[in-house]
Amino acid sequence: MKRERLTHSQRREQTREFLFEAARKMFIEKGLAATSVEEIAEAAGYTRGAFYSNFGGKRELLIELLRRDDDRALANLQGIMKEGGTAEEMKERAVAHYSRSVLQNDCFPLWVEAKLLACRDAAFQERMSAFRHKRFEQIRAYVGTISERNSGPMVLPTDALVLGLMSLCDGVQFSGMCEPELMSDKMMQTVLAAFFSCVLWRSPKEMPLVDHRAGVHD
Repeated sequence: MKRERLTHSQRREQTREFLFEAARKMFIEKGLAATSVEEIAEAAGYTRGAFYSNFGGKRELLIELLRRDDDRALANLQGIMKEGGTAEEMKERAVAHYSRSVLQNDCFPLWVEAKLLACRDAAFQERMSAFRHKRFEQIRAYVGTISERNSGPMVLPTDALVLGLMSLCDGVQFSGMCEPELMSDKMMQTVLAAFFSCVLWRSPKEMPLVDHRAGVHD
């Protein structure tokens, strides 16, 4: 059987995909700074020139890798939103979704490194902020759906709940990466399930009253 010849655009896309995969593996294993363009190109089976004909540099490639990872995560979240169902069913799917995202996201070290880069680079910060805004709005829509299922006001303002969920996911993943003996997979799932049960799926009437004056001396 005669092998079909690839067009120029198909060959270019194939080259980019090989470079993406090589860079993804090396960035996760070694980090962005410790990985050279030459190493990525060699691992993908191309030259340094082939790399620069497709990308302006390692950071551009990193941004594209993060965009793909973000798109996958948001597509999965949209999927559980579309399924609908009762509040309890939505809760179970949400816990399962975020547990998978936390436990199976091997790209998380790339997000950590990218956020550190963004702290020192204003231009890079703008690109990272776009990711965060997109994710924030998607999760905000999800929390709004939960609020409708609850048939009542949420415990906290929606934006506070969204920030809490995003920060919690980042926190447990970071703890699991740095201190796996303390933050086991089971512990991560327990923490996430508790957040959904005690915060997202409870109304203000169910929450114990907290005296914010406690510990404050006259």
